[in-house]
Amino acid sequence: MGLPDRHWAFETSPDNMTKEDIKQVVLDIIADIAPDEDLTTVKAEVRLRDQLSLDSMDFLDIVMELRKKHGIEVPEADYVQLASLDSCANYLLPKFQAKSGK
Repeated sequence: MGLPDRHWAFETSPDNMTKEDIKQVVLDIIADIAPDEDLTTVKAEVRLRDQLSLDSMDFLDIVMELRKKHGIEVPEADYVQLASLDSCANYLLPKFQAKSGK
């Protein structure tokens, strides 16, 4: 797919996560659940579902992976906050920071 194989846990701890790191976390999750998607052209400001062939089950998988891999809970009422990479980063950054105690 052309994306580097990144595992943020070895490069960045939750206490110094940036919005760019969070975007990569989300892209890594998408790459795992939708391996046929070309993520090299994803625009950060455009809704993910408008760019990728993600259905509602894929979206739920993203939420479940955030919880399983990173301990981040996303209530159903907040799912709309995960529409684009930019909105994911804006929504998730305080959650990662809260996990690190900052």
